[in-house]
Amino acid sequence: MDLAPPSKYVTLVSGDGFEFVVLRDAAMVSPIIKGMLDPRSQFVEAKDARCVFQEMSGMVLDKVVEYFHYWYRYRNSEDVPDMDIPVELCLELLAAADYLGLDHICVPLSLLRGLNVY
Repeated sequence: MDLAPPSKYVTLVSGDGFEFVVLRDAAMVSPIIKGMLDPRSQFVEAKDARCVFQEMSGMVLDKVVEYFHYWYRYRNSEDVPDMDIPVELCLELLAAADYLGLDHICVPLSLLRGLNVY
């Protein structure tokens, strides 16, 4: 049985129904999403290229998606611009990062310098 090549994009859905179309390679920074989308996993998410995060609001998932693209764009760069993070989302973003396994990855120091909490 031949498997079709995976889609270049995936859809991430928040608990309140907001949908975000994300470059697959950018979303794969999360080991959780990577596992969900692994074609060998036989998860429905892998088949549909769609992951639903019931416990995550659209506002938080929007910032997570922004970070995925930020990480993907600047992953090999030394000169990284600031990424603004609203103070009121910090706690929820930490919880989302923990859930998505982003707290366990090695983040280049140049990307951490670019985070700007306001």
